[in-house]
Amino acid sequence: MTSAGAPKYKRILLKLSGEILSGEREFGIDSDYLGKIVAEIKSVVALGVEVGIVIGGGNIFRWRDVKDQGLERVSADHMGMLGTAMNALALQNFLEKNEVSTRVMSAIEMRQIAEPYIRRRATRHLEKGRVVIFACGTGNPYFTTDTAASLRAMEISAQVLLKGTKVDGVYDKDPERFPDAIRYDKVSFLEVLQKQISVMDAAAISLCMENKLPIIVFDINGVGNLLRIVQGENIGTTVF
Repeated sequence: MTSAGAPKYKRILLKLSGEILSGEREFGIDSDYLGKIVAEIKSVVALGVEVGIVIGGGNIFRWRDVKDQGLERVSADHMGMLGTAMNALALQNFLEKNEVSTRVMSAIEMRQIAEPYIRRRATRHLEKGRVVIFACGTGNPYFTTDTAASLRAMEISAQVLLKGTKVDGVYDKDPERFPDAIRYDKVSFLEVLQKQISVMDAAAISLCMENKLPIIVFDINGVGNLLRIVQGENIGTTVF
């Protein structure tokens, strides 16, 4: 743990699923819930930590919900990417209302609402203290936003990838379905792949493993959890 108040990490990549933004709802954005997430992000920005965010779109559109209805996978993935852009704009709006400077950068060009993703420009925004929200995943179908998070983390030279979820870490099986599920404090990339433990998809895990980028999976709902992780406390599960 670092000295009181001092951040352990200078630059982080925070991965948020779209479902996180829906709160207790089944669909859409819960503004109260989004406000709580913004407060968590603002607390680490106040420490001088540079924050990149990759956000999903599952609260707006999910491929698994329509895959049996005849919709082509490529079209469905592009629709999902547009859902991430909507979430990115909502997050940006709430951050700006809380006096946190932001930029939305999109892997799909949409200049009226977001900057095109350029790695050096993204890095420059981070250096200036702006939160950079990466929308539209990698811009390619068949790749998840988990993979996009791993890729962006590597590109911006983040020191850690933080995955904010609704559970307090990684378990050997679904803790909501199995009361005897065991939580890991730490688990290796290789074990995650071999045992097919639900953390991120295999492409994302492999990319982090190859580049030795640790992943911390934690409960984003816990007040102050993000700040404590940035300050060096052992919260959630570390995948290394």
